[in-house]
Amino acid sequence: METSHKGIGLIKRAEGYRSEAYRCEGGEWTIGYGHTGNVREGQRCTREDAERWLLQDIASAERFVNHETQGLNLRQCQFDALVSFCYNVGDNAFSGSTLLKKVKANPNNPSIRDEFERWIYAGGRVSSGLVNRREAEADMYFGEY
Repeated sequence: METSHKGIGLIKRAEGYRSEAYRCEGGEWTIGYGHTGNVREGQRCTREDAERWLLQDIASAERFVNHETQGLNLRQCQFDALVSFCYNVGDNAFSGSTLLKKVKANPNNPSIRDEFERWIYAGGRVSSGLVNRREAEADMYFGEY
């Protein structure tokens, strides 16, 4: 599966665009739309750079989500939400999450919403940005976004 335009839009809104490298709440150097690969202090980017990195990073998250959910019959909205989540928390966190375990057991389990909402901490503190993102991802997952 591939992420829909709606899913890409959710990621872009949640990440926001920044043309200059900054330390995210988790402490990583970040630029563009949440890109963290080989980013260094003082680095700048254009919107074109940010869009290119976004699509590359989404493709990586898609490959991982497709691998981890192989054999499941996910709806597009479910896939998009999982890609956004994986894009944000990373492959390792996603693969070990109770969220993924519940999706694998029953993709329509209503308690999956609760699992999205557990991932709201950055640097040991509740992040209002992550609270909003997880709500949007859960809404998308259940077709309410």
